[in-house]
This record gives sequence, structure tokens and C-alpha cells, in this order.
Amino acid sequence: MSGKIGRRAGLKLLHVVPTYLPATRYGGPIYSVHGLCKALAARGHEVHVFTTNVDGPDDSPVPLGQPIDLDGVKVWYFPSRRLRRLYWSPPMLDALWREIENFDRVHLHSVFLWPTWAAARAARAAGVPYVLSPRGMLVQDLIRRKSRWLKTAWIALIERRNLERAAAIHVTSTTEADELRPFGFRLPPVIVVPNGIEPLASVVGQPVSTEVQAIVARQPLILFLSRIHWKKGLDRLMPALAEAPVGHLAIVGNDEEGYLPELQRLAAMHGVAERITFLPRSVSGADKEALFAAAKLFVLPSYSENFGNVVLEAMARGCPVVVTPEVGAAEVVRASGGGVVVEGDPRPLAQAMQGVLADPRRRVIGQQGQRHVLVHFTWSSIAERMEVLYRGQETL
Repeated sequence: MSGKIGRRAGLKLLHVVPTYLPATRYGGPIYSVHGLCKALAARGHEVHVFTTNVDGPDDSPVPLGQPIDLDGVKVWYFPSRRLRRLYWSPPMLDALWREIENFDRVHLHSVFLWPTWAAARAARAAGVPYVLSPRGMLVQDLIRRKSRWLKTAWIALIERRNLERAAAIHVTSTTEADELRPFGFRLPPVIVVPNGIEPLASVVGQPVSTEVQAIVARQPLILFLSRIHWKKGLDRLMPALAEAPVGHLAIVGNDEEGYLPELQRLAAMHGVAERITFLPRSVSGADKEALFAAAKLFVLPSYSENFGNVVLEAMARGCPVVVTPEVGAAEVVRASGGGVVVEGDPRPLAQAMQGVLADPRRRVIGQQGQRHVLVHFTWSSIAERMEVLYRGQETL
């Protein structure tokens, strides 16, 4: 990776992401980017974020075109008034062309969206090296299932150049790296740097909602906590639960695409509706901690997951996990002994869940995962590895 920096302590970094905190309806990737940026700033780097004020159909109530300090990160919000699904923002474009030459490195956190295209073009024109993170969106099966022709054309006309002319491609797991190979890109170095997790925050004195109180009373509790979306493999959980004689399943998370009715139909079809509680909203604070504390098992049976931050969140709280091999964090589960990696077919999935629930060493399994995550996945340690990537070292 070439560039204008030497070995000085602090870099001036620009991260470009379509939307950012305090947008309320977006999950893992945004919080991961902020965790990284915050940790980089704490390590002495000057970190800026260019983003839009898009928050679903609404706008985040933030000042526009000026830096806002969020945990030491200078966040610039720009309006997107048209083509909002692509996050098109002429004011961001003006700022990119005006400011990008002042940065040592640029880090782009999306594909198939306008801000990445605009920032990559500006960086190339200014001779500033950029790192591109696909964030789990370059998966052929996902592309086939949704907007296939549009995304195929976008790759041919736009994204291939963005990827192939990057200084490096950042992925969060070997699973995500493997998903890039079938595209046949002539890629620069593909570097694995996983996501980190936030320190556990105290929720002493915070109330737990009545909905969550009702869930945690159902024992033994199997917890799914993520977006309610087809790619999360929830359709595999319904027949698996039917084959598992013990356990109440809580499915908790935003239902952005209206998938819940289909899951309710599947639950009724497999005769497990009485053993499932749906809570189709995001949870945080005391609600989130109460769910993790009550869960005897966390399960994520995704068809595709570039990493899966929530798996590490469960492990950090000492909760054993069951995940499918398609979850990027499966390699962390294997390395730590903090759970089971199993194929997503109903029978093996059911056997894995029941095996963990019945295992007299269940608490020990949880503690193994907890120790591993708390040692290796702090944001400070992840930011240190990302510094090496930015500086162009070959060894992480």
C-alpha cells in the first residue's frame, strides 16, 4: 500500500459510510464502524466520518455540513434528498473533492451504494489510498435472491473498479474472504480483521420492560437476537425446534422487511407456536442484558453472515452459542470452545441445541467463550490491527 505517510504516531483517517449513529434503525455494521473509529481516535489518530442523515424514511436530527464530536470521532452529516436508497448526496460529493487530499487513508464501508462510488473516485483522483470493506454484501447467493440484475450491472460498471483499485480489501472473517473468490475479481490484498465488542455496560437501576420480563420467565430459554430476516436462517429454526423436546425460543429483533408473518405461519405449521415468543423490535440496555442473562443458549443459524457481532456479545456474557458454518464468527466459536458450529439442517441443529442445554458443562462452555472474547476482541486490539493494515504492513 503506497501513500504519503511515514511512521508518525497519528494518521488522519476518513471513513465513508452511508449512514451512521445516531440513526436508530440500523444494526451491526454501523455500530462496528463506530466502535472501530472510536478506538482509532482513542489511539491518537484524527478520525473523520462522512455520512448522510438518512434514517430509513426519516432524517436523523443532526446538524449538516459541520463536524459533530461523537466519542472523539468527527462525524460530518450530509443531506440526501433524492435517490435516498442509494444515499446520493451532492453536498457530500463537494466535500469529498474538496477535502479528500488532506487525508492519509480513506476507508469505505459499503458496496452497491453511491457514497462508496463517489469516495473511491475522489480518492483515486487525489492519489489517496483507500481500503474497502464490503461488509458482507458481496455474496453471490444474496445477489441472486435480491436485485440480481441491478447488482450484476452495478458490479460490471462500478464496483469492480472500486474493488480492484483499492489498496486493500478488508473483511471480518475468512468466511467473508471465501465469498469473494467466485466473482473472479483481480483484487489487491484481502486482509481479515474481525469486529470487536464494546465493554459491558452497567444497567443497575434500569427497568426491564414487561415484554422482556415475560420472555425471561420462559425456561429453558433459547435466544435469537438479530434482524428478523430470511438470511438469518429462522426458517430452519422452526422444524429444528419441533425436533427438540425442550426449550422456549425467543426471536427478538427488528422486522424491517415484514418477514414475521411468514415465521408465524411456519411456527404454526411445525406445531411450535406455543414454544416461541416474537418480539419484533430492537432491544438495548436493561432489556438486552436481561435476555442474555436469562438465556441458556444463543442461536444464530444464518445462511450468510460476514461476521455476526451478536455472537461475540453473547459469548462475552458467558452464554454458550450454536451457529452455522456460514456465520463468520463460527471460527471464533471453534477457537474458543464457547459453543457448537453445526450444519443448519433441522435434525443436527436440534441435536446441537439440545446437547448444549443438557450438557452439565454448559456453564464451563460459556466461560471458555467469555475468556476468549474478552482477551482477543476488544476494540483497542482490533484498532491496533487496523493500524497495521492502514500503514501497509504485510503481517497482522
